[in-house]
Amino acid sequence: MPFSDVHLHLHSIRATELRAEAAAHRHRAVRREARARARLGWLLVELGLQLVNRPSRPRIRPV
Repeated sequence: MPFSDVHLHLHSIRATELRAEAAAHRHRAVRREARARARLGWLLVELGLQLVNRPSRPRIRPV
C-alpha cells in the first residue's frame, strides 16, 4: 500500500501549509482589528472634546 503512504504524506504537507496560511491570516486580522479599535478610540476622544468645548446655550424651562 505505498499509495496510501504517499497520500498521507501529501495530506500532511498540505495541512502544514494551510495551518501556516491560517496563522498569517489571523495575525493580519488582529492588526487590522487593533487599528480599527485605535481609530474608534481617537474618534470618541475627538467627539468628547467637541462636546466639552461647545458653548453653552441657555436652557429653556417648560411653561
